[in-house]
Amino acid sequence: MDQKRLFAAIAISIGILLAFDLWKRETTPPPADAPAAVSQQAPVPAAPVAPSSPGSTDAQAAAQANRPAPERLRIDSPRLSGSLLLRGARLDDLVLKDYRETVAPGSPLVRMFAPREELQPYFAQWGWSAADGRTRVPDGDTDWTASGGPLAPDSPVTLSWENGQGQTFQIVLSLDRNFMFQAEQRVVNNAAEPVQVLPWARVRRETTPRTEGFYILHEGFVGVLNGRLNEQTYSSAKEDANRGIALEQETTGGWAGFTDKYWLSAIAPVDTAQPMRAAWRHVAEGGQDRWQVDFAPPSPLTVAAGATGSLATRVFAGAKEVHLLDAYQDNLGITNFDKAIDFGWFYFMTKPFFYALDFLFKMFGNFGVAILVFTVALKLLFFPLANKAYKSMARMKVLTPKMTEIRERYKDDPAKAQQEMMALYRTEKVNPASGCLPILIQIPVFFALYKVLFVTIEMRHAPFFGWIRDLSAPDPTNLFNLFGLIPWDPPAMLHMPVWAIIMGITMFVQQKLNPTPPDPIQAKIFTWMPVIFTFMLASFPAGLVIYWSWNNLLSVAQQWYIMRHERAARRQEKALAKSGAKAKG
Repeated sequence: MDQKRLFAAIAISIGILLAFDLWKRETTPPPADAPAAVSQQAPVPAAPVAPSSPGSTDAQAAAQANRPAPERLRIDSPRLSGSLLLRGARLDDLVLKDYRETVAPGSPLVRMFAPREELQPYFAQWGWSAADGRTRVPDGDTDWTASGGPLAPDSPVTLSWENGQGQTFQIVLSLDRNFMFQAEQRVVNNAAEPVQVLPWARVRRETTPRTEGFYILHEGFVGVLNGRLNEQTYSSAKEDANRGIALEQETTGGWAGFTDKYWLSAIAPVDTAQPMRAAWRHVAEGGQDRWQVDFAPPSPLTVAAGATGSLATRVFAGAKEVHLLDAYQDNLGITNFDKAIDFGWFYFMTKPFFYALDFLFKMFGNFGVAILVFTVALKLLFFPLANKAYKSMARMKVLTPKMTEIRERYKDDPAKAQQEMMALYRTEKVNPASGCLPILIQIPVFFALYKVLFVTIEMRHAPFFGWIRDLSAPDPTNLFNLFGLIPWDPPAMLHMPVWAIIMGITMFVQQKLNPTPPDPIQAKIFTWMPVIFTFMLASFPAGLVIYWSWNNLLSVAQQWYIMRHERAARRQEKALAKSGAKAKG
């Protein structure tokens, strides 16, 4: 009875997962690989730590209409191109040279940041607040003067502005060969009196970006503060803001920012021993959501007459490449920077799996081949355990006639039938639950590999052979339009690609090698398992389905080999028993 309940629960759970999978296929819009940002809106009102530029009134707008167009500082590096708006010191135009939006030839490059004038504003900015209430500080309408340019590796640029009160504000910008900017904000006080200012750095999204919508993937606010990972979705942050709760925390070192599936924008202090105050903010204005991450010292800087006060921060804006984040963590002291990648609860497996696959990719030049070789390595690792299970399953297969005979003999007495079955298992040294062992082993491995394929940008747009041009995306072929022969685009729930069918066939063959479960309910559940999993995995990344199919084929070969030897051993035992009986006679 307990086994029936267990398998019934499994069947219901699988049914729920299948229904949820079909619903997600119908309701989820096609994902956008490029970092999503939003429509143009006015800036958020000033905040205590990282204020925004004040909103323009009609009079100000009229006055600004006569101003010359703002200048831009060009950005050019091996992996980035774009520009920084000198009015307001906003880094709001950034393109990733190494990544395109789709696998199609000539597809647009991924755009990381975009200015307010476009539909998807997303930017980083540096500024000050006047803590003493009298010092004139630069704001969003300040026109900075750039010395040098373009901004490139080994070619820093200094932005300068004088406030007319004896203070000169400077932002010294530098850029490495990847995705890391550094800004040193300086206040040179040439007046006779000290001033108090609060420097800050922020990253802004001016509406809620479109997310992938998968429960296994975190998108939204992310950061490591005081050595602890903090994550908050946009919806959760909005609920907290509506209740007057804001995440604002003093930290030593660490980092914070926005994470998408493959992209990250984050701020980190250069001095990892300096206390800082980090905040994630949400403000609703005009029916529009605004989001901000900012860093600032916990108290204002007091700059004495003739002295200079400064703050140095870093801004990362780019792709979440595993080795690159590891290097920034090791070389720049950015704590747990790799956790910007959502490796999940199976981090202890998922990240080593990535390293193994990446090593094999460098060896063979193809991530698909790397997955096949990696699967063979896993099979060898678990060979002793799986071998023991398959031997037990092979014996169960041989015992099927005896088990059928017991069920028929005691069909009116289930308790007695169960007692005889257990006696048979003990006599033959067979574990009836051994068939579940290979599946139980596969589940964490499957999930960890799924995470690697799903969240690491190294797998994005990685081709295999034939029609598989992106291992991280579902197989694009479909049985229901005869694999492209019929000019029809079936609905998502009817997506049935080639590799999912191959996987279903291999799972069916593997099941036929296993003994039939003694319980009729169990037998029916297992009969439908290949069909259920074929539909479930149809929308999964192609690399994962290829792994499952290849793993099934290896398991079939292993089972067939063991069953063949078990039958031979049984025949030999019978022959020896028969010859022994003759000798006694």
